[in-house]
Amino acid sequence: MSARLIYVLGPSGAGKDSVLDWLKTHIAGHPEVNAQVHWTQRSITRAAVVGGEAHESLSVETFEQLELAGAFALSWQANGLSYAIRREELSPLLQGGWVFVNGSRAYLPIASRLFPDLTVLHITASMQSLRQRLLARGRESHERIDARLARTAEMGPLHHPRMMEVSNDLTLEETGQAVLAQLKQLPGWP
Repeated sequence: MSARLIYVLGPSGAGKDSVLDWLKTHIAGHPEVNAQVHWTQRSITRAAVVGGEAHESLSVETFEQLELAGAFALSWQANGLSYAIRREELSPLLQGGWVFVNGSRAYLPIASRLFPDLTVLHITASMQSLRQRLLARGRESHERIDARLARTAEMGPLHHPRMMEVSNDLTLEETGQAVLAQLKQLPGWP
């Protein structure tokens, strides 16, 4: 098996966490695959919430100290927060593993320079679905949601030489199966 970094991205509300959780659950039932896959944990300057992403919650000061110390392999700013992936989270690549990173569309050019062979998994959804999901989260005001949606529209289509794209406007099962089918087509899938 050859190492592969899967950089998962998509607009806020596209359901990246839900799709990744579906994949984790499905792959956990296949020990031979599960042993070869690592799901990175993000470090975020946001408090953890019940039912939300299981991230490492950091204060702004701690995040900045860690960044200055070189603790992060990837780090970016988005939506008023700081996000990062610690270096050790990518160590399974050294053993030939497949590593999934929940990344940022705006940071993709930098991530691509740092990891030229990364594969992009772009999870999309209609603007209507995005709005409904962001409202259902209840984390932000209508104005902030509108700003997120405007930013999504401004970014336009995404292009990358190694990109898979899946719409998450169907059921989670259908979207998960579509993602899994595309992953299985990649050379070296465990």
